[in-house]
Amino acid sequence: MPVFRDSKQFYETVGELMDRAKKDPNIGPKIAKSGLVIQFRYTEPEAQTTINARTKPTQAGAFVDVHHGATSLKPDVVMTMKADISHAFWHGKVNLLGAIAKRDIVLDGPLPKILKLLPAVEPLYKIYPALLREKGFADLVMK
Repeated sequence: MPVFRDSKQFYETVGELMDRAKKDPNIGPKIAKSGLVIQFRYTEPEAQTTINARTKPTQAGAFVDVHHGATSLKPDVVMTMKADISHAFWHGKVNLLGAIAKRDIVLDGPLPKILKLLPAVEPLYKIYPALLREKGFADLVMK
């Protein structure tokens, strides 16, 4: 059984995590430095999030723009995975290289550029479980 009951719940949690990252002064500027458009495509449930670090952000207080759902942006990198894999990743339970090797995450784009972003997003491993609790989804927090 999937972790998230539907796309709405996924966007309430993982989507909110991305929205917080774009405004976080310790995370957002590091993602912005990449200059990449990174798209995450999810299944079970279906969802899509695109981070645009190629241009100046249009969203107030953000270092990058984050778009949920379909967008006309052409991504430099596409990462496709089940939503459950994303959930485990944001708990710090998924090794990115191992997941790519096992095809749990399908990567289309430059792996070295994605690996350079890992230190920037590591603070999200602490934010995500707290966000789940805050949203009333404490039962989704992984031990």
